[in-house]
Amino acid sequence: MWAGFSGIGLAAGPLAGGLLVEAFGWPAIFLVNVPIGAVLLLAGLRVLRESRNPGAPPIDVPGTVLSAAGVGAVTYGLIEGGSRGWGSPVILGSFAAGLALLAAFVVVESRVPTPMLPLRLFRRRLFTVSNTTMVVVGFALMGSSFFFSQFFVYVQGTSILVAGLRTLPTSLAMVIVSPYAGRLAARYGYRVVVTIGLALAGLGLLALGLVHADTGYGNVWWRLAVVGVGFALTMSPLTGAAIQAVSPQEGGLASGVSSTTRQIGAVLGVAVLGAIVHARESGGASFESGLNGAFLTAGAVTLACAVFTGLWLTAARTPGGVRAERPGGQAVSEPPVTAPPGRPVS
Repeated sequence: MWAGFSGIGLAAGPLAGGLLVEAFGWPAIFLVNVPIGAVLLLAGLRVLRESRNPGAPPIDVPGTVLSAAGVGAVTYGLIEGGSRGWGSPVILGSFAAGLALLAAFVVVESRVPTPMLPLRLFRRRLFTVSNTTMVVVGFALMGSSFFFSQFFVYVQGTSILVAGLRTLPTSLAMVIVSPYAGRLAARYGYRVVVTIGLALAGLGLLALGLVHADTGYGNVWWRLAVVGVGFALTMSPLTGAAIQAVSPQEGGLASGVSSTTRQIGAVLGVAVLGAIVHARESGGASFESGLNGAFLTAGAVTLACAVFTGLWLTAARTPGGVRAERPGGQAVSEPPVTAPPGRPVS
């Protein structure tokens, strides 16, 4: 449910933004969050019951600061590289600082007693592959969605409201398919459903890379729908796979990591695909050609990830060497996971 609604929210953004901009102007897309936040705050105070873990570990402040600073520095370099020049000292320094901060983050997380991201979880293949794939999903979905409306407005000359309406096939496809994705994964397994979803999304993005200013909407909407169906099939099963890969006590941590990897992918997707568009424009190509390049890149990355999941998205090792079952009921017997000296296995 959580992954499905997250995907729906991502896909519905262009439509909601188009309506708000057309009716109230661009500041409305920011101001609308104020009343929504106020209503949810009041509802939370009235409805949600307090709960806490008396034995909860302290917040990992060094890990939090290093991860945010590292990802921020790399993202800055990707966003500003096209305008400042990829070889400029500021951009090179941004990339160097980002990589150094992320390397320090890994070192800190391997040494602190209560890390925000226990690196031992990545020894479990299902956890590692599912989160790696979630980065790609965020990269391709958010990166391409960022340009859907721009294609209709700046290439085909529609209004912002019409552009938002024309992105509806992606949103509707995700609304319809997302609730069934988890059930399909339970019946056929994570690997089958996720791989098919990525393949569909990748093909849809490649098809979008072939549209032009004179392409009729009747030949565009189905491409958007294929993208929506494909990504709807991936998000819920990937979150479920990450949670299944860990112990029940670590389910919240696993879902949090899955959310974070998707958001990191989204940031990188907008930055990298935006850099591709800018680079092609700087080389004399049209904005339309830049968008085509961005969609084709997102599609190629997504199809490559489909091959990756088809080969590696399988059950992970389980504590104590117990037999793990894939969602379809297929049992997998694997050796136990051992803990570092002095640290129990959760």
